[in-house]
Amino acid sequence: MSITIRDVAQAAGVSTATVSRALRGLPHVDPETRERVRRVAQEMDYVVSPSASRLASGRTGTVAVITPFIDRWFFSTVLSGISDVLQGREVDLIVFEVGDPSTSPGLPTERRLRGRADGMIVVTLPTDAPRIADLLEIGLPASFIGATWPGVPSVCIDDAAAARTATQHLINLGHQRIGIIPGRPAASTSQGNRSKGYREAMTGAGLDVDPALEAHGYFTVAGGEAAMTALLSQPNPPTAVFAMSDDMAFGAIRSLQRHGIRPGSDIAIASIDGHDLAELLDLTTVGQPVAEMGRMAAEALLGRMLGSDGDTQQDVVVPTTLVVRGSTVPIERTAAFG
Repeated sequence: MSITIRDVAQAAGVSTATVSRALRGLPHVDPETRERVRRVAQEMDYVVSPSASRLASGRTGTVAVITPFIDRWFFSTVLSGISDVLQGREVDLIVFEVGDPSTSPGLPTERRLRGRADGMIVVTLPTDAPRIADLLEIGLPASFIGATWPGVPSVCIDDAAAARTATQHLINLGHQRIGIIPGRPAASTSQGNRSKGYREAMTGAGLDVDPALEAHGYFTVAGGEAAMTALLSQPNPPTAVFAMSDDMAFGAIRSLQRHGIRPGSDIAIASIDGHDLAELLDLTTVGQPVAEMGRMAAEALLGRMLGSDGDTQQDVVVPTTLVVRGSTVPIERTAAFG
């Protein structure tokens, strides 16, 4: 005969609701009571039924992740960090891939979210994207990665500082004609901040920002390749290029190679991300702890879901690190080009 939650409650001298809260680690249970319930449940070999527990509590035991893409390195790495935390807490994960945030993203409706998730993590969707406010008005606890919203915990890097670091590294190597490969023409907040950082480094060094040395790469390898090809077609090409993402830098390197130009030796390239393949391609990049950002956002959300962090907002800015490799060399070691 199987042991039920009522049997555990009777043996421990508490209500079934208290048993449920104690065994699921929810707050507002006296520590001695929690320990007694756990001990009785262990002695009786009682195992919590997830479906029964969720039905009794009104919770789904599931977190929704809302992300533009799942097949790109940044987003898949973020998801792995989120999953690490949720699996350890026996919380399920559902993913809504909503598409390019520069257009109207296919955000899940209230009907699709309510009753299917207890909270949501929003990944790199700009807060001015259509219907973001509507999404938050559903009332589910939330956390953000790569963007901020009043009253919602977030995990970000300082995008402007990361871009300044990459650009200043190129300037310090003696480069003056420094091109830029941004993502989309309709800039998100993070992209706008990276553009700002690039411009601040250039103007701070007394260098001109030449509009002819900007070509959009749409945050893809193919886009980066096309953008680099466009920069090479200029009458006076750059001696160095800052790409806003490693994926676009990979494409830029491919373009250079196809034109018989050596990355680093002929044109210097620096970017942002810390992609796993950056070392293989000898790419100088400003690395960000992507998986850790996913873990931190998941922890922040669970804190909100369990009511353990009060009503305070938690905006965390994680540090970045410049990793110098062979794709950037001093200007005097760069072959004459153009």
